[in-house]
Amino acid sequence: MNYPKGYFRNPLALPMDLSGNFGELRPNHYHMGLDLKTRRVENQPVYAAADGYISRIKIEPAGFGRAIYINHPNGYTTLYAHLNDFNATLEKWVKEQQYAKELWNIFLELAPGQFPIKKGDFIAYSGNTGGSQAPHLHFEIRRTPDDVNLNPMLFGFPLADNTRPTILRLAVYDRTKSIYEQAPKIIPVKAAGSSYTTTPGLLKVGSPKVSFAITSFDTHTGSTNLNGIYEALLYVDNEQVVGFRMDNISYNDTRYLNAHIDYRTKANGGAWLQHLSEPPGYINSIYKKAKGDGAIDISDQQVHPVRIVVRDAYGNASTLEYSVQYNGEHPVPLVTADKMFYPFMLDGFETEQCEFYIGERCLYDSVHIRHSRSANTHPQGVSDVHSIGAPNIPLQESFLVRIQPGRSLSAAEQQRTVMQWYAGTKNDVQKVEWKNGWASARYRDFGSFRLLTDDTPPVIVPSGFVDGANLGNASRIVFTVTDNLGKCRNVRTLLDGKWLRFTNDKGRYFIYKFDEQCPPGDHILTISADDEAGNHVERSFRLTR
Repeated sequence: MNYPKGYFRNPLALPMDLSGNFGELRPNHYHMGLDLKTRRVENQPVYAAADGYISRIKIEPAGFGRAIYINHPNGYTTLYAHLNDFNATLEKWVKEQQYAKELWNIFLELAPGQFPIKKGDFIAYSGNTGGSQAPHLHFEIRRTPDDVNLNPMLFGFPLADNTRPTILRLAVYDRTKSIYEQAPKIIPVKAAGSSYTTTPGLLKVGSPKVSFAITSFDTHTGSTNLNGIYEALLYVDNEQVVGFRMDNISYNDTRYLNAHIDYRTKANGGAWLQHLSEPPGYINSIYKKAKGDGAIDISDQQVHPVRIVVRDAYGNASTLEYSVQYNGEHPVPLVTADKMFYPFMLDGFETEQCEFYIGERCLYDSVHIRHSRSANTHPQGVSDVHSIGAPNIPLQESFLVRIQPGRSLSAAEQQRTVMQWYAGTKNDVQKVEWKNGWASARYRDFGSFRLLTDDTPPVIVPSGFVDGANLGNASRIVFTVTDNLGKCRNVRTLLDGKWLRFTNDKGRYFIYKFDEQCPPGDHILTISADDEAGNHVERSFRLTR
């Protein structure tokens, strides 16, 4: 593919310096653009990378936070995220749309003539909104027709990079069994210039079929940030077998990162390991297969030379070389009564009180899925606890869980029933659907599941004000909403019966900064919210400004 070098400018006035790059490994997703440093502060001016028009605006509590999309006449779209205020004209228009729709969390699509942009126009200030953990600008380049993200480092931005990727470790897998039912053999590597070797150089393994994974990172000149690699190629017996390349990824496919990495090792607190084999359930993958999928047959017990070449987007390369040999031992098979599930098969498991169904695009590799039942000690529990699979087995799509309560529930109790998933310290609740006495919900993680009835509404907690407060010297109103099961929705705020815009960045505090919507005088602020079970709360506060 020909990338238009020099067409896009650096969207900041600062020298380009990366804290994250395209394809970098993140929890449950590939990083889909560049994270540009803003010298650890917010409100750096952000400029349009090329001529075009603002095509979309997105504001959300997580994810991008506040984001601008610009469509360009050459068929590309640039995205600028984690922003603070937009330029004055755009900020005014967006605020009008939020009030017209009575929504702060908003996604707006704009016509080509509404906000035309020239290269270098000021569009917004950088920030730390949404899922950002520190001030920076997230910048993406996409193909406009299909919205697929491209690696911005292929477009010739002014970034000095003469540093080679670093290879930290090698992992070896027994491919006679599932990658989720083993711990890989970790092999240390040592560097000698741009070359790496293993210790020992000949790896004798107890499986006739193996695959490999590496831990590797990249950086650029003058930077200490450990960023992602662009490409890794596997050669066996001096022939290229398989490799992966971070050149284009769709947001529809970004969760497939969980197929690309050793998810089990990472979930158990281990390192990031990137497979050099394509799992069978990875659709639209980043892998390029030359000779097989990367699971190597070494049953002939001969010595097979292996070479792994790792590159960055600028062509700087490092090489790891070693040999592998099957020692003739028979792998110990996994003995279990648990049912085996496979990618691309719709299959299920049924007992008297629990059923679950795994769809065709849920699994990346075949794996045994265990079910067990235990007592529910939660005071609101109305079913046993059903543990399904293990949290270190990844899922691409949601699977269906159906649970039968342990006793007959009234219609009112059914209306207030939720299913709770938990694994370790994490948990989530979903409103259930009822059919023939069974409650069902969908989840994208294995773990433990139980039914709870919930009749406790959320709690509205004002911050720094009470009913009857005089806020003449205040600059804003702040409140939070909490719930006993941790999930609130439909938070709505009215001032004297009219919708009032409160922000909710990062889902923490609801904040309104005084403006023309709240003139001096006496007012009534009404706040309402629901929880996942449908419990509703509403509070009103008399305020003077």
